[in-house]
Amino acid sequence: MIITYHGGYFIKVAQGDTVIAANPFGKNSSRKPIRFGTRIALVSMDHPDMNGVENLSHGDKTPFVISGPGEYEIGGIAISGFPSPKPVGPKGLLNTIYTIELENIHLCILGAMPTAELSAEVVEGIGEVDVLFVPVLGGDVLSPAEAEKVAVLLDAKLVIPIAWDEGGDPPASDFGRAGKQLKLFLKEAGAEGTAAIEKLVLKKKDLEGKEGEVIVLEPLSRA
Repeated sequence: MIITYHGGYFIKVAQGDTVIAANPFGKNSSRKPIRFGTRIALVSMDHPDMNGVENLSHGDKTPFVISGPGEYEIGGIAISGFPSPKPVGPKGLLNTIYTIELENIHLCILGAMPTAELSAEVVEGIGEVDVLFVPVLGGDVLSPAEAEKVAVLLDAKLVIPIAWDEGGDPPASDFGRAGKQLKLFLKEAGAEGTAAIEKLVLKKKDLEGKEGEVIVLEPLSRA
């Protein structure tokens, strides 16, 4: 499995010929749309920075789009969607948390999750988390401290912070202003000094003995 991060809430997961993309930039986003073909597209929230599924088609192939809570199975890939505890921002947008089981690796994508409070029912539904994608931006979504609280609550083996970059700023490896929220999260998680990598290549055996290890992925896209 190869995991890459394109900035914002945009994540790409590839396993062989299977490509899953979550929260791609839309045509009305302030970020430049990115185009590639996928098998499955996930949309956590109907926002221009997260709903660009039209950019995930290639030739005559279009992705299977999931844009809300429910239970799904696409070609043997199990995906579940859970509603966030409360709406996001002044417009009251609804956010969906997704879990993906792919090659016996359990991924959890929190999207634009606005609060660290999760019901016991949702925590049980999410279940085992091998890799957690958690926003750390603050404001309308989780703050760095709240993000760490959720990572501990879900007992994630690997934690990948998202929604900390700002398009056009220095790359993650240089941190700077773009990395302010990231650095706060790393401090909360006891992972200060973690260097960014371009992609995460992951096999099930790599998760053995992992407990809350933070992985920083350098955003591959800049506005």
